[in-house]
Amino acid sequence: MPEEELAARVADMLAVDAADFRERAQADAAVIKDAVEEGVFDNPQAIVGLEYEFYAVKADDCALRRVPRRLLELIGFEKELGLHNAEMTTSPQPLNAPGLAAQESEVKARLQTALDVTDSERMRLVSDALWTLPPEGEAAGTYLTDSVERTATTPDGTERTIRIATNMSDSARYHAMANTEQADAAGMRIEAPNVSVQGDTVMPESLITSIQPHYQVAHAPDLPEYFNYALRVAGPLLALGVNSPFFPADLYDDDATADDILRDAWMEHRISIFETVLNDPTTGEGKVRFPHDLETVEEAIDRVADDDTIVPMPVEPGERFDDQFPHFSRKHGTYWRWIRPVFGGPTRSAANARIEFRPIPAQPTVRDSISFLAAFAGLMESLTRLEHPVIELDWQLARGNFYAAMVDGLEAELIWITNDGKETADRLALYEDLLAHAEDGLTNRGLSEEDAAKYLYPLRRRVRQEVTPAGWKREQVRTALEDGADLDEAIATMQREYVSRQSETLLEGSFADWIGE
Repeated sequence: MPEEELAARVADMLAVDAADFRERAQADAAVIKDAVEEGVFDNPQAIVGLEYEFYAVKADDCALRRVPRRLLELIGFEKELGLHNAEMTTSPQPLNAPGLAAQESEVKARLQTALDVTDSERMRLVSDALWTLPPEGEAAGTYLTDSVERTATTPDGTERTIRIATNMSDSARYHAMANTEQADAAGMRIEAPNVSVQGDTVMPESLITSIQPHYQVAHAPDLPEYFNYALRVAGPLLALGVNSPFFPADLYDDDATADDILRDAWMEHRISIFETVLNDPTTGEGKVRFPHDLETVEEAIDRVADDDTIVPMPVEPGERFDDQFPHFSRKHGTYWRWIRPVFGGPTRSAANARIEFRPIPAQPTVRDSISFLAAFAGLMESLTRLEHPVIELDWQLARGNFYAAMVDGLEAELIWITNDGKETADRLALYEDLLAHAEDGLTNRGLSEEDAAKYLYPLRRRVRQEVTPAGWKREQVRTALEDGADLDEAIATMQREYVSRQSETLLEGSFADWIGE
C-alpha cells in the first residue's frame, strides 16, 4: 500500500472520538455480562486453539526476509506487526485425543504447505522467539527504527503529519499508535542488559514472536478460577520455554563486551521487549503486565472495557455474534496482559469465554509448541477439578516467579505449592507435581496414559536434561566465542545452527532431538 494512502487511513482512524469509543466499549461490556448471565458463553466441554507466529529468513544465510503480501495470502497466513512476520491461527477443537491430534495435524499441514511455497521463493519460515540476523545489507537498528513522515488530510479537512514505520505491515492500527495523542503511553524503546534502543514507532516489538494457547472454559462464570490458576503456572511454564537470550549484535551498547553480554543475558528477552516497547516508562504498571487475580467474570469484562485506550479504532458493522459488542472486541486488541480473558465467537452457539496464555515464546519445533498447548490445557483441567492448593500461592510470589523465569529460565528459584500443600523451591518437586497434573488433566479428557505422556515428553526432557532452547543458544554462543569468534560471528553461527537443526526437526522432531541423551 502506498505510504500516502496508509497515512490517510491512519488519519481517519485518529479522528475517532476517544470518549465516545470508551463509552461504547463499556456499553458493549453490559451486553456481554447479560449474555454470560443467560449462559450464552457456556459450552459442554473445554476447547483449545493456538496462535503461532513465525518470521521469514533467506534460505541460504538466514538473513531476515520481508514476506510479500501476496505470498501470505497464498499460504493462508495472517500478517503481523513486521513485514517479516506471518501468523497461523488454528481451528478450535475439543480438548480430547482427536482434538489435540487435530491441532497438531492442522499446524503441520498448513506449515508444510507454507514451507513448500516459501522454498520456491528461496525463503524459509522460522519458529523462534527473537530474530538476530537483520536483512542482508541492513543494520537491525535501522530496520527497526526507520520511519517516514507523510501529510494526510483528516475528515474535518485539516492536514496533519503522520509517521509511518518503513518496515511495518500496512495495518493502520499499528501505525496509529505512534501518531495518537496518547502515543507517549507507549515507550517505543527497548531497555535490556547492554541494550538501549529508542524508536518513534512500536516497530521494535517486531523482534519477537510467540505461541498463544487458548483454553475455553465450559462455564463462563468459572473463568476467574481458571485464570488465577493460569497466573500461577505462568512462571514455571515460561521457565521451560525460554528461547531469546540474544539480540542482533548491532543493538548492543558499544561499550558492552562479549563477556558482559553472555553473563548478563536474560533467558527470555521477549518479555522485556514487549513491555518496554508498549509501556510508558514514566508510570508504574503499564498496559503490558502480569495481571492481578480475578474474583468474578464481571470483573474480567470490566477490566477490558475500562483499560486505557491508546487508539480508539473505528468499527465496521458485521453479522457475527461478537459484532454485537464490536467496540469491546476492538479494545481487547490492545488489552495487553500476559494472560488475558477473551469473549467472542462467530455465532451465538459458538460463543465462548476463554483464556489466552501469552507468556510462551515460539518454540524450536511444532511438537514443542503442541506440548505447551497440551500442558497448559491439561493443567487448567486438573488444577481446577482437584482444587490444587497452589491457588493459595500469594499473587506477589506468582508474579515474582514470572519475572524470575524471564531472567534465569530453568535456573530461576521458583516458589510452588505441591499437591500435599507444602511450599517448595525445589525444581524437581515443582515440575514433578506440575507435569503430573498436566498429564492427569489430559487423561481425564480421554487421552490414554501413553498419549498424554507423549505430548508432555518434550517438556519432561527439558527438566531432566536441565536444558531449554535459551540455554542451548547460550552454549552455542559461548562455544563460538571460546573458539575465537567475535560476538557478531558467534551470534550468527548460533542462529544458523538453530535454523539448520529446525529444518530437520520442525515438523516431525522436537527440541529433545537437539540435546541428545
